[in-house]
Amino acid sequence: MRTSSLRRAAAALAAVTSLALAAGACSGTTKKDVGKEDATAASAAAGGTADPDAALRKGLTVGFLPKQVNNPYFTTAGKGGEQALRELGSTYKEVGPSSATDTAGQVSYVNTLTQQRVDAMAVSAQDPGALCTALTQAMKNGVKVVTYDSDTKPECRHAFVSQASAENLGRTQVRLLAEQIGYRGKIAVLSAAQTATNQNTWITYMKDELKDPKYKDVKLVKVAYGNDDAQQSFQQTQGLLQEFPDLKGIVSPTTVGIKAAAQYLSGSRYKGKVRLTGLGTPNDLRSYVKNGTIEAFELWDPAKLGALAAHTAVALASGRVTGAPGETLDAGELGEYTIGENGVIDLGEPTVFDAGNVDRYDF
Repeated sequence: MRTSSLRRAAAALAAVTSLALAAGACSGTTKKDVGKEDATAASAAAGGTADPDAALRKGLTVGFLPKQVNNPYFTTAGKGGEQALRELGSTYKEVGPSSATDTAGQVSYVNTLTQQRVDAMAVSAQDPGALCTALTQAMKNGVKVVTYDSDTKPECRHAFVSQASAENLGRTQVRLLAEQIGYRGKIAVLSAAQTATNQNTWITYMKDELKDPKYKDVKLVKVAYGNDDAQQSFQQTQGLLQEFPDLKGIVSPTTVGIKAAAQYLSGSRYKGKVRLTGLGTPNDLRSYVKNGTIEAFELWDPAKLGALAAHTAVALASGRVTGAPGETLDAGELGEYTIGENGVIDLGEPTVFDAGNVDRYDF
């Protein structure tokens, strides 16, 4: 009771001090108007109804929590988020585990960001459910939670910024590989962690795509997991070819995995014989396209993904959106997006990279 009374007294004193400072400001009219706008935005953000005309709040702190720090893909996404936040007048902060399978570490970082009272956080979840308790507590404490790249359960965040539609990504990777092997032969998937939400969703659509009669001569023989670790992914590639020496193709929906697989194939007798595609960055795979190890692969622009996550976080904290289906998100130069079911926002169509265009991209 005593602690509660002290807190109420401190809050009251802060409110009186704030009012006194506003009244004594030199440019009173301008600052007073901005204060009203900020108050309106804060009120909308705290409520359950979006106000698309609410003032865009500045001076916010948005914490980015990738699956893994020092991963080139997430580094690029982070730079996109940081630049967007700088342009929006807010601050970028990054924390995260060094391992892509350290779920307990991710939970700890969520708790840390909550304790540091960030205004919003953007999280790429290693596991769909493991972070839920911590993220729910963050939301109860007023933190706006955006997931990007890899989602949690919908009830554990306000919005999910998806690379593209999960179905599109899963199906197009199979199509790319099938075209390269002439729709005939054994194929395998080299994924990240077994618990990775995005990977598992894409693989589900891959398997569904393979049910189409046009793939009757294509057989998925195994899904291997490299845990988004370069050495493990390299070894898994080697293991796949030892187990299935007549393998015709590998699809790897992970930037770490496809690069490691390319490294193995390029130095083996399977180069040019076993086709490799999936999701990768031009900078990682350019040399493998040019030496014939990879014919074509695809990806979205991770910098734009990070930027869209930043715009979403600020819009949520400003009360412009709540994450409800049908709401419109203004993401500046990225354009306008309509929030879909379960608060999903799709970045857009993936880009296919090959020898004809890979040199035009730098990420």
